[in-house]
Amino acid sequence: MKRTLLALVFACAPLLAHAGCEDNVAKWVQQLQPGRALDENRTAVCKVWPANTALTIAALPLSRPGNTDIQGTDDLEVLVADTATGAVVAHRYEKAALQFDAVAIRELVIDTAPYQLTPQQRAFGIRVDYDNMSRASPYEAKALSLYVMQGSTLSKVLGGLNVKESGGEWDENCAGTLHETVRTIAIGPADKSGYAALKVTSKTNTTVSALKAGNCVDHTKTAKPSIATLQYRDGHYEVPKTMRYSN
Repeated sequence: MKRTLLALVFACAPLLAHAGCEDNVAKWVQQLQPGRALDENRTAVCKVWPANTALTIAALPLSRPGNTDIQGTDDLEVLVADTATGAVVAHRYEKAALQFDAVAIRELVIDTAPYQLTPQQRAFGIRVDYDNMSRASPYEAKALSLYVMQGSTLSKVLGGLNVKESGGEWDENCAGTLHETVRTIAIGPADKSGYAALKVTSKTNTTVSALKAGNCVDHTKTAKPSIATLQYRDGHYEVPKTMRYSN
């Protein structure tokens, strides 16, 4: 199978991307999780699936008891619905899927890049963007999970791949060090499972800044890219610990 490089930052959309989606969000919550409420501080998202516009994808963060604005845990409903009627076609409930404390959840993003895992099976992504909002010790991460439809359920075939991570320390004036790792996914050939391998390329830059003669000077070093191959086994792709987002 010819490899297709996937830009993980495209094919994403903001909250409530099509007419009627806003009304359906409340209906979906009450249908799937009666009595539960959306987390008002973490926005629900939905988007028509470009690969099949008859379907709409949504991710609904559900608040749990004891949460505050800056600390807590949310459950997550991921669903696929009929675009015309709003009827839920398939869904997956993930308990305690979203955790926020020193690192906050900035947003949820629906990723509809062409993750064609088999000739018949295309996945979609839900990405969680994190940020610690610190100036002196900045940190941010983007964790991607992939889902496929299997009847009336959704299966998570990839969980928490850190597609972007950056962080460092600086004096809030000039001096400091910042590292950034960006990962992209290419679809490789299928193996005996029938599912394509995922080729994950990691590129890391490290920037050291220092004050010299009154000027802030940056020196950036780029490490040699590394490539990891993720194979489909036992219903999912195993993400190496070094590439997985951890709260």
